[in-house]
Amino acid sequence: MTAQVQALYDFTGDPGTTEMSITSGEILTLINTDIGEGWWEGRNAKGETGLFPAAYVRKLTPEELEHTSTAPTHAAPAAPRYDQAADDWGDQQYSAGDNNYHRGTSQEDGWEDDWDDETYSEIGPAQHKSHHSQHPQPVALPGMPINDMNNLDDGASNYGSSVGTVRRNKFAPSSKVTGESYLLGTLNIEVPDHDKVYIVQNEEGYVWSPLPNPYSVTVASPKKESKFKGIKSFIAYQLTPSFNNIQVSRRYKHFDWLHERLQEKFTLIPIPPLPDKQISGRYDEQLIERRRVQLQEFVDWMCRHPVLSKSEVWQHFLTCTDEKKWKAGKRQAERDPLLSLNYCISLVVPEKALLQTQVDSITEQCHTFVASMDSSVKSVSNMCLAQTKRFQGPYKMDCQKVGEALYSLGNALSLDEGTVISTSKLTSAIKMTGGAYIEIGRMYDDQPKYDWEPLGDKFHLYKGIIGSFPDVLANHKGAVQKKRECERLTGEHKMEIAQLNEVLRRTDVISYALLAEVNHFKSERTTDLKATMQKFLRQQITFYKKIVEKLEITLQQYDD
Repeated sequence: MTAQVQALYDFTGDPGTTEMSITSGEILTLINTDIGEGWWEGRNAKGETGLFPAAYVRKLTPEELEHTSTAPTHAAPAAPRYDQAADDWGDQQYSAGDNNYHRGTSQEDGWEDDWDDETYSEIGPAQHKSHHSQHPQPVALPGMPINDMNNLDDGASNYGSSVGTVRRNKFAPSSKVTGESYLLGTLNIEVPDHDKVYIVQNEEGYVWSPLPNPYSVTVASPKKESKFKGIKSFIAYQLTPSFNNIQVSRRYKHFDWLHERLQEKFTLIPIPPLPDKQISGRYDEQLIERRRVQLQEFVDWMCRHPVLSKSEVWQHFLTCTDEKKWKAGKRQAERDPLLSLNYCISLVVPEKALLQTQVDSITEQCHTFVASMDSSVKSVSNMCLAQTKRFQGPYKMDCQKVGEALYSLGNALSLDEGTVISTSKLTSAIKMTGGAYIEIGRMYDDQPKYDWEPLGDKFHLYKGIIGSFPDVLANHKGAVQKKRECERLTGEHKMEIAQLNEVLRRTDVISYALLAEVNHFKSERTTDLKATMQKFLRQQITFYKKIVEKLEITLQQYDD
């Protein structure tokens, strides 16, 4: 029997392409599943054939096929199962006993083909690129509060990196590394000296050893490119590190893959967020530029971090231009044994034992700060968005209404002079005043890209970092709880004192890492926020000075 699928969601194909529009509940006959990039080919009840997203349909079982022979064609769509949803992401197969995943044979590990189609990596399977589609209600993921599902931003999917969101981890293994093997000393891996990370003490406390050779990376020249003879399009960003000035081209999905790797490896370091994923307008020039700016914020934070900036996966992402080397480095990153707390085996810390009461005091203070900062950062982010809308909406329109009214007054005065072209200085001055207010309205419309949007982009960064801190603190707390459990076992003579001492030492290493990260964030935000607010206020001052200058020039027209 020919395989058939049922559409789970509406999808509107792009006109003039091989894409086919499908409707939720529609039954389709499969023709070809080897198209690649997450697309299948099928035929609808009208006999029309075309491509549609594989993640938008589910295969019907033999029992369902028998039922559909007598049931109406447009049945209500069944909710996707989680195991089915996993298959929708490119037939990936996971081994619960391994820290790495193995791809299904349907995908080759190539320079481009080893990535899921950008359509899915950017917006998730339930929300495709087409803004004409009716987006279905999101399905609650395990562990996700129902009320979080309603917090979708306008024009962006909540699968983004910001605080309070849930991301589907397309690349991570199904079993999480807890770090217990590190704590109990069962992880035996030799770390080369050049890969070791040092924590030192200075006047600020315990900090990551500073970067010996700081560098920067520019994100520039986003370009629209295509593949499959123009069927699929994407935006590529050009990254140029200052240490070699060799440009590499990266798509958003490449950043997404990198972000997943970093989150898995550095569970004691908050990873800066990526731009939110776009549902519509992905090729709009202004949105592309906003995304480039937010990617630049991500890159800048990575470059300034003493640990992240030296990580192997980041350097590979930043420098690799050869296909074979890329594949080898990619596989190596996905098979990295030093994930989660196991990464702490790379750390070299002071020999001094930490007082647990002192560590507890610092972590409690950090909890309080993060909770307060989280609320404040969200408030500033929302304020920036609201101000942008006001500048480009009511403020602009109000100024233009004032200008049009005054210009209309000037025209009326011109009629009294018997000619439309005014010879009266007063009439000309009133018309010029109207024109000035119309121009001020245009200035309001243009201004947010110089002040409110950059400020919002900066606080998008902090929203993501602050939102990651609770997980960082929870990972540390889990290690401390394990230590206390070992102390109890030793008291019950179920664990050797020598083994307990090793657990205590390794717990201290984890605590040193937390203290170093807390101090790094404090130092970084002090410098960064100062520069951000100075730049914002300078732009505000420049803007309002321009308005004053325009009004002063207009005022001079009334002089006798």
